[in-house]
Amino acid sequence: MYLADDPKASGRATTPVLWDKAQARIVNNESADIMRMFNDAFDGVGAQPGNYYPEALRRDIDELNERIYHAVNNGVYRAGFATTQEAYEEAALGVFAMLNELEERLASSRYLFGDRPLETDWRLFTTLVRFDTVYFGHFKCNVRRLVDYRNLWGYTRDLFQLPGIRETVNFEHIRKHYYTSHKAINPSGIVPIGPELDFSAPHGRGGRGGHQERLQRKRLRVPRSVLP
Repeated sequence: MYLADDPKASGRATTPVLWDKAQARIVNNESADIMRMFNDAFDGVGAQPGNYYPEALRRDIDELNERIYHAVNNGVYRAGFATTQEAYEEAALGVFAMLNELEERLASSRYLFGDRPLETDWRLFTTLVRFDTVYFGHFKCNVRRLVDYRNLWGYTRDLFQLPGIRETVNFEHIRKHYYTSHKAINPSGIVPIGPELDFSAPHGRGGRGGHQERLQRKRLRVPRSVLP
């Protein structure tokens, strides 16, 4: 695709890529830019309704995006590929400092900016959904697991269970990709068989998931603290 766009292309080929089928050109290969394009560029040609970057919240979204990207989205990679103890610890501790802050924020809000998910939620989701499967072990971000965070774990399950999302997540591919492609970190190429995670469990964060959790507690007659 890169060579089809430019026969002289010699740089690194990366994904994702937004491809223009009519002109046979790459439009963009930066995920953040592509997200913004998907938000409104196709509204006039049948895209599903929804604004994930509302104008009234843009400054706050940009600010939180930047902090989460540096500390979490990119932080797990800085920890995983660190070549000194100092660099690793700085990155890993930064990951969990931000996760702790987000855990507290989500204690009083279903999503990061209220009662519906916005761009920042989806940018965070892509890291959280992989956290226990690869970042906890493979990248040594092992102070806590995602499942140890009551609000973040419920929040991630909530996003996962929204229509059309679970179909985009392939845990077998996630494990195989990370554990076999980073030979410097995992030279054996052995792919772990776990962990067992139930992203379909009731999330208890309002809506249908919260209703399911209340029914489950009533049926099993167990206190809330026992449930994940």
